[in-house]
Amino acid sequence: MAGKWTALFWIAMAELFALSLWFSASVTEPELRELWLLTERTEAWLSASVPVGFIIGTLLSVSFGITDRFNARKVFALSALAGAFINGLLTVADSASIGIALRILTGVALAGVYPTAVKLLAQWFPSKRGLALGILIAALTLGSSLPHFISIFFSSVDWKLVIIVSSLLALVSAAIMNWVVKDASVAQQKMVFSFKLIKQVLHNKPVMLANYGYFGHMWELYAMWTWLPVFLAASFAASSSDISPAIIAFASFVSIGVAGAIGCVLGGLVADKLGRSRLAILSLVISAGCSVIIGFTFGQAVWLTLTVAIVWGMFVISDSAQFSAAVTEFAEAPYLGTALTFQMCIGFLITIFSINMIPVVQEIMGWKWVFALLSIGPVLGVISMAKFRIYEMKAADE
Repeated sequence: MAGKWTALFWIAMAELFALSLWFSASVTEPELRELWLLTERTEAWLSASVPVGFIIGTLLSVSFGITDRFNARKVFALSALAGAFINGLLTVADSASIGIALRILTGVALAGVYPTAVKLLAQWFPSKRGLALGILIAALTLGSSLPHFISIFFSSVDWKLVIIVSSLLALVSAAIMNWVVKDASVAQQKMVFSFKLIKQVLHNKPVMLANYGYFGHMWELYAMWTWLPVFLAASFAASSSDISPAIIAFASFVSIGVAGAIGCVLGGLVADKLGRSRLAILSLVISAGCSVIIGFTFGQAVWLTLTVAIVWGMFVISDSAQFSAAVTEFAEAPYLGTALTFQMCIGFLITIFSINMIPVVQEIMGWKWVFALLSIGPVLGVISMAKFRIYEMKAADE
């Protein structure tokens, strides 16, 4: 019993450190904008390029069955090691095209981190893994926001230090996974991906309803994580508050990372009591409301903007683990791997569009209304999960 919780702790720590690579370049964009002569379009692609690489890496990984053919811990460690090296090359990149290419490769490397961590978790927790999965997603959330915390100490000295520290953390992640985490005694069932099986996924109505909920969730999530710090900086400046970049970075870290991590853990606990669909609907409704409301706090009192941002950060991620869990309950074993891969890849593909949409629409609509467009995803997600609940209740009665 103690062994699996110890494993969870170290897997979560490794996940936290490795995921600091995801937004490491986004945090340093003010400096990169001048160095690489970024336009608003290339600036958006700098953030969206990681999901592009993640999709490519995930498809390659599952198509060749990498984590089935090789030890999952080793795959995680080597992926984190590769990500650390590629991320470090940003310090010597001299153009936006090279920088974006490196970010795509970073995303490919991270495809060997997050899905692999989920597989390892499933090996240690063959059943009743709701809380454990919530803790893992909390580590992902906190890790994704970690560059904001790092920038508090190093961005004023040299932007390259933020990149270097995140790369060093990824190296620590590789070391933890290689030498500290142990292999579970129970082997996990192989997860096979095949384009031929996608038709069966598409014909499974409860699985697709869970997918639609996830797609709506992802439409909002990464666009919010990418652009909320920019919004906070602009809002605080508009309120005529004399707030340093370090305070803005800390506010971003708290809103995205700390609040999100708390939301993930609480979401896992609540889902076990209320059910996955109820938790998802509650999270989506509150998250959609925050995406609309936060624009009206632009330029207002800092505490008001920050309060809405923290609530949003908590509920925008609190339901994330439940959509994959829902698929595992309704997809049949022969195409479960295809169903989970399909969900993840389409979800991250959607983030590319929403991340790129925000700066374009912001020029037209301003900060007051632009985030309201993200509420479209959660609203559609609520409709889907309300329909999914019918199948969930039927399954519970059988």
